[in-house]
Amino acid sequence: MELNTITLSDFTKLANILWIRGAKSVKNNMRNSGMVRITPVTGNSGSTREFSEIDTNEYLSYKAESDQAARGKVEQGYSKTMTKYRIAENIGISYEMRNENKYTAVTNALLNGGQKGANRIDLDLSHRLTFGTASSYTDIDGRTIATTTGDDQVLFYSAHTLNGSSTTYRNILANNPRLSEGALEGMERLVTEETYNQFGEKKTMGFDILWTTDDPNTVNTARKHLKSTASLDAANSGVINVYNGKYKHVILPRVATTAAGAPDSDKRYYWGIASSSHTSFYLGIWEAPHMIPPKAGSNAEDVQTDDWDYRLRAGYGIVTVGANWIKGSKGDGAA
Repeated sequence: MELNTITLSDFTKLANILWIRGAKSVKNNMRNSGMVRITPVTGNSGSTREFSEIDTNEYLSYKAESDQAARGKVEQGYSKTMTKYRIAENIGISYEMRNENKYTAVTNALLNGGQKGANRIDLDLSHRLTFGTASSYTDIDGRTIATTTGDDQVLFYSAHTLNGSSTTYRNILANNPRLSEGALEGMERLVTEETYNQFGEKKTMGFDILWTTDDPNTVNTARKHLKSTASLDAANSGVINVYNGKYKHVILPRVATTAAGAPDSDKRYYWGIASSSHTSFYLGIWEAPHMIPPKAGSNAEDVQTDDWDYRLRAGYGIVTVGANWIKGSKGDGAA
């Protein structure tokens, strides 16, 4: 991207122009959802990180008089390797634009691209849910991104495996209903009947997040269920709404998007619940999103053209180890 008097001639016109600022991007809802564990990575420590689950048995064993106590069981779950990659963009600005531009405030806004890196991270995080029923997808840069969990299955699946048991579990709601009270109860049934540790024992997790896309109908349905003081089906106001305050509602605007970040109506009804305390969805930050501004006479100034380059950079990795911490539905009614 180059800012110069040819591509942006209005900046140096004699006539005054009324500039209308573009809308700001949505906030980084996925990163701040409570479902993502953020791990800072120190420099000079390699380009990969391995993450693994570990479980112990849930219950103590009977000990008769003078008998030795039973040994506790420890079972390592599946592992996933996170690999770092960098994202970058340069914004060039010509000598003429720097010295003849009458609209420095607008130019500064164009150059304030520091949020682009954070936006891209949030898009990539969101797409782990967007493409949660696929083993991979092709991202905005044409790279193939693997989305499987540690058992080599897609994130939302009907038969996830365990490392220390032949038991399988599902975390995608059968028939993929849209959000409703009945569907939410069905999702909670997955929590009580389909959540295990690596030994196949029932694992108790606190599911405290209700996540949805930004589809208005889905958002409003979630708000009605979580904030109404009485049951929505009640004939009078004296009936308690059991969902009032039960979950934190997290709206994820970038889930219902294509790989390029455009709206995708096929995914508008995605929703689910998650456990912030047991999530194994990791974001590793090698290089936080930042801008490197140029200085006169520095390497960022082209000695042939006098153009300056503003450099935007970030480096990170994403991995999902397990799937028992999240439950989901595509909301499309497909079996």
